[in-house]
Amino acid sequence: MSETTREAMEYDVVIVGAGPAGLSAAIRLKQLSPEREVVVLEKGSEVGAHILSGAVLDPIGLNALIPDWKEKGAPLNVPVKEDKFFYLGESGKVGIPTKLMPPLMNNHGNYIVSMGNVCRWLAEQAEELGVEIFPGMACSELIYDEHGAVKGVVAGEFGRNPDGTEGPGYEPGMELHGKYVFLGEGVRGSLSKQVTAKYELDAKSDVQKYGLGMKEIWEVSPEKHQEGRVVHTMGWPLGNNAGGGSFVYHLENNQVYVGFVVHLGYENPHVNPYLSFQQFKHHPYMKDLLEGGKRVAYGARAITEGGWQSLPKTAFPGGALLGCAAGMVNVPRIKGNHNAMLSGKAAAEAAHSAIEAGRRSDVLEEYDRDVRNGPIGKDLKPVRNVKPIWSKYGLQASLAMGGFDMWTNTLGFSLLGTLKHGKTDAEATQEASKHKKIDYPKPDGKLSFDRLTNVSFSNTNHAENQPAHLKLKDPELPVKVNLPKYAGLSQRYCPAGVYEFVKDEDSGEDRFVINFQNCVHCKTCDIKDPMQNIVWTTPQGGDGPNYPNM
Repeated sequence: MSETTREAMEYDVVIVGAGPAGLSAAIRLKQLSPEREVVVLEKGSEVGAHILSGAVLDPIGLNALIPDWKEKGAPLNVPVKEDKFFYLGESGKVGIPTKLMPPLMNNHGNYIVSMGNVCRWLAEQAEELGVEIFPGMACSELIYDEHGAVKGVVAGEFGRNPDGTEGPGYEPGMELHGKYVFLGEGVRGSLSKQVTAKYELDAKSDVQKYGLGMKEIWEVSPEKHQEGRVVHTMGWPLGNNAGGGSFVYHLENNQVYVGFVVHLGYENPHVNPYLSFQQFKHHPYMKDLLEGGKRVAYGARAITEGGWQSLPKTAFPGGALLGCAAGMVNVPRIKGNHNAMLSGKAAAEAAHSAIEAGRRSDVLEEYDRDVRNGPIGKDLKPVRNVKPIWSKYGLQASLAMGGFDMWTNTLGFSLLGTLKHGKTDAEATQEASKHKKIDYPKPDGKLSFDRLTNVSFSNTNHAENQPAHLKLKDPELPVKVNLPKYAGLSQRYCPAGVYEFVKDEDSGEDRFVINFQNCVHCKTCDIKDPMQNIVWTTPQGGDGPNYPNM
């Protein structure tokens, strides 16, 4: 615990993160007990500012939480009308019949949404119930009680100098204590990493796997727009260099979500996920759709892809991991928001029962059981082998073997059992000398764009007079190891141009530069760096991207 003296506020439950998981937990707690004191702390400048998702939403979580969501005006306005899957070659495409796919892959009954706007609506529902929501409040530190259980967080610290010392306008922030603390920070949350390590929550689970998801919103010509159309592609331009694929979702107002996901377990350090995304938009199918339109927003974030076998224990002394903080994405369905909402609801019910029984700061074992044995586990377990098959044997094997395994799982069994992922994404990275460089086409400024131009469409801002939130364990490793051994891959895996190697004008020696002001909080560096030398921490509250409708 910090030596700084801070005021403290007491709550029944403290929730970190105003995403679908955290807000669902807050709503459910108030539904069960209106007198319960609940607070939600959000690092973004407003609710939804840091929310980025595909997104085709399965409403199962919303149905369970707020059954009359339609009457209450939830922004689920575009039901899916058409599902298409394509395997892309460089100049053409082959359709994959949806009839060959297991029923769980069907998007009938789902909605194309902006999860940022869904979260803004959920926040309104929460506030109507009496939940306190504080945006712009980054949670920088955990607080433990005398028994070693989490009892709260430090939030709202501002005004440190770049060297970490207290500046003239320093504000120490506040301690917010709760009988239970829920961490709904999303993928690779800094506090979630700490509790996972402290309590060894992942001791019995497989390694976690990740993808990098990048997304643009485009306004296209009305004659090209097909509201309710959902398209997924695989293949070109990634080929054998990396796993991944795209999504193209036609929502309302002639807008289309164009997204690209690259699995971060790739071996070749010359892979540039961002330039692969930009190259993808020049495929004849995409070019025809996007020409004459305009890009209106850009963003990126990591995605948890480990699935069932990578789930850590979700309850710890004094709290719980919610949603993507634990990793609840169904990879073949490319969906996790429904499970995030279900996890928030389940955690709230467990905490409510515990508090009613006079408990506090213990382990909510009933929540962890619900995650594994309830609807979340039933969603994740049947698809558990798709990702490891893809990682180990490639796309074609994943389509064949993974599809077969999903079909058998619908019948209640799997001939493959539960496959292991093997290496972490950082460990999967091989030396540059073992691989050829990849020649990516230069962005044309019409369909494809350089990183810094695109980052300007994420409305990202960080106060420059604060400590860099991207920390190096060893400042010498990037130049001494990562540059010669891995060709300085951080300057390629980052989708925001945060990292670069520059030559010193006087000495001619290489220098590693961190442009933290560009960071869109995707966490890729924390995941993919082969030396695990970069640690992502929270900047001042309110800093980062300000996504409008992601």
